[in-house]
Amino acid sequence: MATSKKAKKPAKQEAKKPAKAPEKKRPAPVPAVSKRGATPAPASKRGATPAPKSSKPEGRAARIQPTPMPVSRSRVQRLPPSAPEARDGISPVAAKAIPPDPIAAGGDGSRGKYVYCVIWGDKPSSFGPLGIGIDPTDVHTVNYKDIAAVVSDTAIAVHEPTRANVLAHERVNETVMRDHTVIPMSFGTVFKTRDDIHELLRSAYDAFKDVLVKMEDKLEFGLKVLWDRDLIIKELEHDNEDIRRLKSEITSQKGSTYFARMQYGRLVDAALQQRSEKYVHDIFESLRPVSVASRANKPIGDRMIMNAAFLVRRDKEEDFDAIVKRIGTTLDKLTFKYTGPWPPYNFVNIRLKLERA
Repeated sequence: MATSKKAKKPAKQEAKKPAKAPEKKRPAPVPAVSKRGATPAPASKRGATPAPKSSKPEGRAARIQPTPMPVSRSRVQRLPPSAPEARDGISPVAAKAIPPDPIAAGGDGSRGKYVYCVIWGDKPSSFGPLGIGIDPTDVHTVNYKDIAAVVSDTAIAVHEPTRANVLAHERVNETVMRDHTVIPMSFGTVFKTRDDIHELLRSAYDAFKDVLVKMEDKLEFGLKVLWDRDLIIKELEHDNEDIRRLKSEITSQKGSTYFARMQYGRLVDAALQQRSEKYVHDIFESLRPVSVASRANKPIGDRMIMNAAFLVRRDKEEDFDAIVKRIGTTLDKLTFKYTGPWPPYNFVNIRLKLERA
């Protein structure tokens, strides 16, 4: 009897082993949405094996998972031109004023004249030792009739747009623009002699005067607007019935969600574009009464929806500032980076060709 009982134990153990296999279940596929609603990899007809947690589709799925909404607050940050982060995208290097003359590429040790800007001026003026270079030289004017170029002595060589050089270039323009209307020159503009600068002023005299009249007592301000894309998507999922329905379908469906995710991505992209355009339009319209002109530049990065420059009269600076802050309070889901005042880099575009004798 004892022998027969022992013989049955292995039989019971063997019967239990195959019974465990069917208990394993494949995890339901996780919906994946790319940054712009890109199409995820299609599943096979009988259901593809989901990607591991470390794969990109799995990580992107977090974009449509519900999370608590943050508390709204105004996020307007005004940065003076002296702040290093204020120069991102609005620096003398990117100025579209007069391009550097070819004679700047010497480098033989001889001295020339670095030109920063053009101003009204019928008498010689000096602005102190602010010039570009390791040892700043005196910044002064080279005059022609009632206009003048603001210059300093420098080596005739290509000036690299290093941080120190760019800051020196901008420091001079900021100092001069406190009391003068300026036409900014592009970074790295060097001439060999005073006579070359006289020729510059003589040959473009009418153009310089015309621009100086138009820019009289006007300053440039930069305004960048950023948003949290994931936060806006969550708002769209809450407000848009079609997007909300597709999200519910994706998260609850156990089978393939390929086509639902494609449609979800297209709807989200279209809604993001529409909302972004409305934000930008409303901001431009709000600032139109206190600005002379505006210019929309290409946004930088994925979070930025607006990168604009505004030309503002000096006597309207406080009004412009107040409206920017009011907009920031109203559109509290956005972050504003507000810089200035600057010389009118985005509103001056003089192209000159100097012929040598």
